[in-house]
Amino acid sequence: MKYKGLLIALLAGVASGPTLGQTINFDNDTEGKTPTGFLTALTGKGKPGAWVVVKDTTAPSKPNVLAQTDMDRTDTRFPLCVFDSINAEDVDISVKFKPVKGSVDQAGGIVWRYKDKDNYYVLRANALEDNFNIYHTVNGKRREFKGSKVKVTSNEWHTLHVRNVGSRFEASFDGKKLIETTDDTFTNAGKVGLWTKADSYTLFDDLIIKSLDEKKGEDKR
Repeated sequence: MKYKGLLIALLAGVASGPTLGQTINFDNDTEGKTPTGFLTALTGKGKPGAWVVVKDTTAPSKPNVLAQTDMDRTDTRFPLCVFDSINAEDVDISVKFKPVKGSVDQAGGIVWRYKDKDNYYVLRANALEDNFNIYHTVNGKRREFKGSKVKVTSNEWHTLHVRNVGSRFEASFDGKKLIETTDDTFTNAGKVGLWTKADSYTLFDDLIIKSLDEKKGEDKR
């Protein structure tokens, strides 16, 4: 399905029912540019992220992936790439990511219930720390509320998955559930996006977003 068709399908899904599930694989986006329908932002300090579509022969769905390529080493730097066409409260999200390089961090993550660049949930894995953590970022300050140790291999594709219904969270890494917890920091609908940290050069592919909101026929954009 071409990207324009995908965007129409996503918006139609929001308008017509509580569940949508489409894969965004960046294969019809222009190489060297931010993909259509995405906005970039930055939490913290340092240079803005450089989110561009690139070709990658190892991509789970060839030929393209989304890459964050700017390697500013600022430790409090969190580049974001947010899908601007969905606003949902209860969600099921997965993405494939590949930590390529970085000396401060090699991290990749999912954000949701995104209000703005300083307020959202994030689930991330880090290949330099071998951990898998869930945080809330409030007024630009990130705090972990659940985490797990797991081997995160550099230069290999991994899968992040999170399901959030109400205040309950379940999160899996490479198909294995590692986190079950609760939190009520953010209760309203928000956008969904992707995240990195510091000098992480990270690739993403096959972003799947499912809205689980119960109110049918309501477009919350």
